[in-house]
Amino acid sequence: MPLYKTINPNSQTTVKIWKIEESYDDLIQSIDLTPESLERVLRMKSNMHQRGFLSVRCLLAEFGYQDSDLFYDENGKPHLQDGKQISITHSFHFSAVIVSDLIVGIDVEKQRDKITIIAHKFIDYEKSYLKENDEGYIKKLTAIWCIKESLYKLFATPGLSFQQHCLVIPFSNIDNETVAWIDYKTKKYRYNIDFLTFEGFTCAYAIA
Repeated sequence: MPLYKTINPNSQTTVKIWKIEESYDDLIQSIDLTPESLERVLRMKSNMHQRGFLSVRCLLAEFGYQDSDLFYDENGKPHLQDGKQISITHSFHFSAVIVSDLIVGIDVEKQRDKITIIAHKFIDYEKSYLKENDEGYIKKLTAIWCIKESLYKLFATPGLSFQQHCLVIPFSNIDNETVAWIDYKTKKYRYNIDFLTFEGFTCAYAIA
């Protein structure tokens, strides 16, 4: 079972990353799904999405949970039956889950040139330190997207905008942490962010 990496940011939090190498058949035979989850995975048209969904359930098992321990609220935010906080993500052949006593968010993304096409939709303040000609521009853009996505999942508030409400403090491509802010309505929230890169992917997680 390809558990790729386990990270313990603090005594209350664990991150687990899975490299999806198994076939759909191998994955679905290794876990027990609720009828609702089985129906959901069978409706997926993409084999990659199916395997991502199933690999997240494999990660749940690594934490000692079953698929039936996971449920979603009206905003699509995942929760665990025991009250622990959880956030999940998958992109191509990697998936990740963070479980904590604290409120958390996580995202993993493949580093691709096409992110430049949508950059104008999620960066604003960050233009002050981003340089398109820099060698690590794509890597840095991907990290900013992952950071803002993890904040979005953590904050779980409809109407939150990546571009207008989320700010990522400058960092270098050799850093593995930074500070980010959510500036929403009349309040400002500061978060310490950790991120890492591996095999052309970036993963970031936020802990409240």
